[in-house]
Amino acid sequence: MTASSETKIPTILDAMKRYLDMVKLSRSRHTMLAYKNALQIFRDVLVEKSLNPDTAPAEKLTEDLISPLAGYLKTYAPSTEQLYLQAVKGFYEYVDSERLAEINQSRVRVLIRQRSRRPGIRFPQFPMDDIEALLAKVQRVENLLIPGGEAPNVNLRAYRDRAFLITLADTGFRVHEACKLRRGDIDWNEGHAVIIGKGDKQAVIRFTSRAMQAIKDYLSQRAALDGNSGKQLSSLPLFARHDKGAGKKVKPMTPTTGRNIVKERVEQILGKELTGKITPHSFRHYFVTSVLRGTGNLRIAQELARHTNIQVTQRYTHLSNDELDKAYYEVFEKKTKKQTS
Repeated sequence: MTASSETKIPTILDAMKRYLDMVKLSRSRHTMLAYKNALQIFRDVLVEKSLNPDTAPAEKLTEDLISPLAGYLKTYAPSTEQLYLQAVKGFYEYVDSERLAEINQSRVRVLIRQRSRRPGIRFPQFPMDDIEALLAKVQRVENLLIPGGEAPNVNLRAYRDRAFLITLADTGFRVHEACKLRRGDIDWNEGHAVIIGKGDKQAVIRFTSRAMQAIKDYLSQRAALDGNSGKQLSSLPLFARHDKGAGKKVKPMTPTTGRNIVKERVEQILGKELTGKITPHSFRHYFVTSVLRGTGNLRIAQELARHTNIQVTQRYTHLSNDELDKAYYEVFEKKTKKQTS
C-alpha cells in the first residue's frame, strides 16, 4: 500500500467531522452544539485509551469504547449523560452505515442501556389537601359570591365557577377540553359526555352526581340568557363567559378564562400564598390520584385519565409519607409488640 493510498483512509476525527456536518443539516443548532460537545468528550476518552482520533483510522473504533465513555460521564447530570451517549450512538450508526468500521449496533445499544443512568422520575407535585379544602368550600355557592359585585353576573359567575371547579376535579378534563364542551355533549340521563380529546381520539367522560348537580344549578341560573340567544340549546357552550365583553351573548370560555377562574378562586378561598401553586392541571393530578387511591387499579386510572402510555399514570402511584408510616407500623411495629407481649 502506497503513502498516497494511506492518506485516503479516513481517521476517527474525519468521521466525526462528517457526522457533525450531517447533524448540522438535519438538526437544530442547539442539538448540533450538544453533539459536538459529546464528541469532544469522546475524543478525550479515546486519547486516554491511547487511541489518537487525529491519526487513528476510523476502522479502529469498537463497541468496547462505550464503557469508558459511560464511566467518564458519571460526573455529569443523568439527562446530560443520556444526551451525550445518544450523540455517540448516532456517531457509531454513521460509521457503520458508511462502512468505515464493523460495528455491532446491538452491542452498542446494550452497553449504553447497561451503563447509563436513567434521569430521575419527577412525581407530579400538587397540594392535594388544599384542593380538597377548596372543593369543600365551593360546595356552597355562597362562598363564591363577591361582596359588592355586579348582579346578575356575579351570581352567574359564582354558579359557573363552582360547576367548573368541581367538573375539573371529578372528571380529569384538561382545561381546554372543559372549555370546548357544549350543552349537547352531555348525556344527562347517563351522566356521560363524548368528546374528541388529545390526539383527536374520541373518549367517554363520566360525571359525578355532584358535578352534574352543580352544572344543572348553573344552567338554571343561565336559563334566561340561553333562551334569548336565538340558538339551539344543544349548540351553546356548557361554560360561558360572563364579563362585559360578552354582554348578553352566550360565548364559550377560553382556556385563559378557565385558568383565571382557578387563580381567582384559589386566592379568594385559600389566600394569595396558594396562587400559582394550584392550576387547572392540578385538578387533573387530583383526579388521577383519587382514582388510584380509591381503586388501587393502575389500568382503570389509565383509562379514566386517557393516558396513552401507562408509564405516565405510574407517576401517580407514589405514596405519601403518612401512608408509608402507617404501612411500616402495620408490618413491623405491631409484629414487634405481639412478640414482646
